[in-house]
Amino acid sequence: MSFQISLTPGGQRFDANEDQTILEAALAAGIVIPYGCRDGACGACKGKVVSGDVALGAVSGSALSEADRSAGMTLFCKAHARSDLVIEARNVTTAGDIPVKKLPCRVQRLTRAAPDVMILEAKLPASETFRFRAGQYIDFLLADGRRRSFSIANPPEDAETMELHIRLVPGGGFTEQVFTTMKERDILRFEGPIGSFGLREDSTRPIVMIAGGTGFAPIKSIVEHAIHARVTRPITLYWGSRNRAGLYMDELARSWESALPGFRYVPVLSDATTEDDWRGRRGLVHHAVMQDFPDLSSHEVYACGAPAMIDAARQDLTAKCALAEDAFFADAFTFASDTAR
Repeated sequence: MSFQISLTPGGQRFDANEDQTILEAALAAGIVIPYGCRDGACGACKGKVVSGDVALGAVSGSALSEADRSAGMTLFCKAHARSDLVIEARNVTTAGDIPVKKLPCRVQRLTRAAPDVMILEAKLPASETFRFRAGQYIDFLLADGRRRSFSIANPPEDAETMELHIRLVPGGGFTEQVFTTMKERDILRFEGPIGSFGLREDSTRPIVMIAGGTGFAPIKSIVEHAIHARVTRPITLYWGSRNRAGLYMDELARSWESALPGFRYVPVLSDATTEDDWRGRRGLVHHAVMQDFPDLSSHEVYACGAPAMIDAARQDLTAKCALAEDAFFADAFTFASDTAR
């Protein structure tokens, strides 16, 4: 059975079979609803069911709370239509001309950037063109059918290789392989590009970026793309970590202040130790944003990191700093061992 789904406020319409999620049906119709993990964990595809009935699969409580459910919210990556629907989804776009591909790649270099962060550079096949937008990610396809998702850290203008920032997850089979047995020239398979996170280049609003840990990876791609595109909008990047080692590309981030006019970088440590000898900002990274930007009504915010950080930032910045809900763009990383990103 097929149901018709109508989007508000955009007015787009598409059909969904009962065995498709709303997100799958939208993407098949060339309509891109904001999304991230596609696994009910990040909350990037959260939206409201204005009318109609849906069946919701297993989702993370941090991505969709009981209060969200009571307010009629759902996660489009897990919701199946059970009637014709009207749903509310903002920042909807039309799919462009960048195809999703399954390709091999060869491990070119492994660099330990921090005790728990490895930078994996993968060489792409010369016979295939791999295009992506800054901020998107890929899924590594493992032999047992599982997938592991990682954001592309290099800009699309430098697409002969992929740079991926991989955090070691205890009990995570793939990430432990990266840190222990993986070697240069190993062959991996991946699918991509995936995701709708990225810079809204038709906007003129000043930008605040928030990165937590390896959430720096897609931010790096976006900033380096902005440098290449000569973006002139003011950009302030807040990068949060527990300790100094977590700011594993601190020197690079500082260099962007001279490479991109209007760019400012603010590192923030939440648990700095005596050994860190830290004289910079301390506390939660989004609290630093709130201190510096008590009024975000004219800004856009791009946030990448753990779901708890994303949820706290979204809630506090919209409630306390007047940030418009449709001006908060996020990519939430999930680090559970069965869905390690």
